[in-house]
Amino acid sequence: MKIATLIARILLGLIFVVFGLNKFLNFIPSGPMPTGLAGQFAGALFVSHYLWVIAIIEIGTGILLLINQYVPLALTLNGAVVVNIFLYHAFFDPKDLPLAIVVVILWLIIYKSVRPAFAGIFVQKA
Repeated sequence: MKIATLIARILLGLIFVVFGLNKFLNFIPSGPMPTGLAGQFAGALFVSHYLWVIAIIEIGTGILLLINQYVPLALTLNGAVVVNIFLYHAFFDPKDLPLAIVVVILWLIIYKSVRPAFAGIFVQKA
């Protein structure tokens, strides 16, 4: 399981660093802007510069995963990004849903290895 976790951590780190940097540098060609609600959502993220915040979180957490430092913090911060990636592709743009599912699976593999760090979150207090 340690090998699977290592591979998942490196792959997810690379995915976040590459796609986060792409939001600034545009080195991966993208197709035309999506239409309908997907286009409106993406347009709102772009025009408001909120996409830059997402990119910074992706780059930062990707680097943390790659250097194997503060992995629970990285998972916490990019967990919201992973959920939004999955939901965007599930509801707005399903053609890339398989990649979103791969990202979710990688996140879950890494989470399983550091699950004890999250133990305090799941404690029910009276």
